[in-house]
Formats: sequence, structure tokens, C-alpha cells
Amino acid sequence: MAVLIGISLLDAIVLWIHLFSAVIFVGGSFFMWMVVMPATRLVAKDEAERTLLVGKIAKQFGRLVTPLLVVIVLTGIYNATWYLPSFGSILYTYGGLLLFTKSVLTIVLIVLIYVHNVYFGRKIVKLAREHDVDGLKSIRRRSRVISMTNLVLMALILLFAVLMQSP
Repeated sequence: MAVLIGISLLDAIVLWIHLFSAVIFVGGSFFMWMVVMPATRLVAKDEAERTLLVGKIAKQFGRLVTPLLVVIVLTGIYNATWYLPSFGSILYTYGGLLLFTKSVLTIVLIVLIYVHNVYFGRKIVKLAREHDVDGLKSIRRRSRVISMTNLVLMALILLFAVLMQSP
């Protein structure tokens, strides 16, 4: 197999797929918070209407999330096979500890994403359909904490990915 700068062509392709999927997932998540959420205030003044609009956009993005996460996890596992000298080195080398931490953060992120979507997402849409503005404001405050935690986790995972590339 051809070798490109120390890794095989297959390894480079799988790494690219991993990174590309992560870019779409993380970029899309930040885009929702930095562009979509503020823009809905310009489009709809009514809280319930804005919530339904965000819900539709989030649902569309959500259709990408599960396939992207599956690709990220599977390619991440594959990448670990050539990144680590051995499985046992995950807790005894600098790179292994970084990979272990990144993996734990990824698991926490995935759990939080699905807990958030199942509980908060459905409840928010239900309250919006019922035009329960007070209920919406209350649950949105709690939902924002989870969402911001997810964004922080994504940024940390990216930081650990960068640190894994340093000597």
C-alpha cells in the first residue's frame, strides 16, 4: 500500500473521512447556535413560532447527526489501531492518554446529545405547539445548559485531537 508522510493511503483516507465528518457535525452544531438561533428572532417574534422553526431546522440537522456520529466513532476506532503502538499503551503514553480522554469526552457528548434530544427536544416542541410560553422559557433555560455543555465538549474534543498531533 502507498505511504503518505508516514501513514498508508488507506489510513489517510479514513482519517480524512473522520475529520470531514467531525467538521460537518461540530460546524453544524455551532452554526445552529451562532446563526440559526439568532436569525429566528428576526423571522418570528412569537416564541412558540420561533421554537417550532428551530425545531424543524434541528430535526433536519438531526437526520445527519446519527450517521455522522457512527462514522466518527467507527473511523476513530480504526484510526486508534494505527495511532497507538498497542492497546495497552492507551493509559501509559502521552498520545494514549490524550486519545483516552478524547474518547471519554466523546462518549459523554453522545449520551448528552441523545438525552437532550429525547427529553428536551420533544418537550420543547410540545410546549411550543401548546403555546405555553412560560413553560418554554423554563425548559429552554435548562436545555441551553446542556447545549452549551455539548458545545464546550466539542471544543475540548477538538483540542485533544490537535494535541494528539503534537510530538
